[in-house]
Amino acid sequence: MRKIKITGCAAVLPDGGKVKFGSQTRYRLQKGQTLLDLAERAAMGALCDAGLDIREIDLIIAGMATPLQAIPCNAALIHERIAKGTDIPAMDINTSCTSFITAFDMAAYLTDSGRYKNILIVSGDTASAALNPKQRESYELFSDAAAAFVVSGTDEDSGVLFAAQKTWSEGAHDTEIRGGCALESAFEMNEENRDDYYFDMKGLRVLRLCAHNLPSFFEKSIKSSGMSFDDIALVIPHQASKALGYIMPRLGIGKDKYIDRVKDYGNMISASVPFMLCAAIHENKIRHGDNVMLTGTAAGLTCNILIFRY
Repeated sequence: MRKIKITGCAAVLPDGGKVKFGSQTRYRLQKGQTLLDLAERAAMGALCDAGLDIREIDLIIAGMATPLQAIPCNAALIHERIAKGTDIPAMDINTSCTSFITAFDMAAYLTDSGRYKNILIVSGDTASAALNPKQRESYELFSDAAAAFVVSGTDEDSGVLFAAQKTWSEGAHDTEIRGGCALESAFEMNEENRDDYYFDMKGLRVLRLCAHNLPSFFEKSIKSSGMSFDDIALVIPHQASKALGYIMPRLGIGKDKYIDRVKDYGNMISASVPFMLCAAIHENKIRHGDNVMLTGTAAGLTCNILIFRY
């Protein structure tokens, strides 16, 4: 076990940004609001929940998919909002939708080694900035949101029990925004290539790749962890899509074992898992001593599994 405990958390949605698509509810940033505003609110909420001052934080990690700027890293811009005048180190970790899980995994190494005591992880994305209204599947799926956690070194029986990550790059172009960076500069956008600067998702291809690779990955991971799903109190998956109810049973996870709120929030990209984890904590769905699984798929195609004792 890599010792780490959750000290505080917070999750936020855009003010006045509720949108309905039939029975589905989504949240979108409104004019004058930015993802950095959401990240700041989430970070300050997590610090308050932890009862800590920013000066007690030893590291800030931005586990996000959406770049706030091309340069500097997101964590530096969050640092400017909440920690200006300090020299707290700040860095980004980006595995798109599973960025929080990867950041939590890396944070556990850093706290367990004794290098840092208190780490602030901030996740969140603004999908609405690049959604293509012509692609209904994705346009009606995503929400903007942010969530933050303070995690700390501990002597208690709390920490990461198992973690694994795989990437199958044959799915690298099934979920992407091609334009805007080094391969296709923002300066090159024109009417002919405009769609390259929108989010593009080939949902059926993603689903097929997941169905082909995830069952064996989960089977091997559970075996390697020395546990079974009976040992896990709650599974918190990335709220990827309405297909969650199809995928999870195929992985051996019963409906009463995992959180599915896609109808209420949609896909919140990197905020999905920490948003639902924070909700589970505040709604007393998990208690100290419970084993919790965080899992999800991400553009790449990447999949993460992490089991920790709360």
